[in-house]
Amino acid sequence: MSIAQEFKDFAIKGNVVDMGVGIVIGAAFTTIVTSLVKDIINPIVGFFAGGVDFSNLFLNLGSEDYASLEAAQTAGAPTINYGLFINAIISFLIVAFVLFIIIKNVNRLKKDVAEEPEETPRQELLLEEIRDALRART
Repeated sequence: MSIAQEFKDFAIKGNVVDMGVGIVIGAAFTTIVTSLVKDIINPIVGFFAGGVDFSNLFLNLGSEDYASLEAAQTAGAPTINYGLFINAIISFLIVAFVLFIIIKNVNRLKKDVAEEPEETPRQELLLEEIRDALRART
């Protein structure tokens, strides 16, 4: 088999296509979660924490003082951006929780489907009838 044919067989498999769709949806989901954390959750948490903006929390390792993280980064000052790290943790927790809920529901649906009795194929029923009729003759 040629390399081109092997690649075609690999690329056409359902798992590869499913994985590609998952990656695209994951990228879109990441954008939504980032916006949720940045635009909704952090302002609420910041409000209750006394007006703190997490995205602007940083530790300046340089000798000059800067009013904001953006000013320090523009000046090229070395900073530890722990506020952005807090945002990343919040994003991770949201994604992990949503995935937990999705997987929990998918597992429940799989369990429900597995518990449904499978219908015996018509061919097998006919074969069983023929077998029973032959047994009855003898």
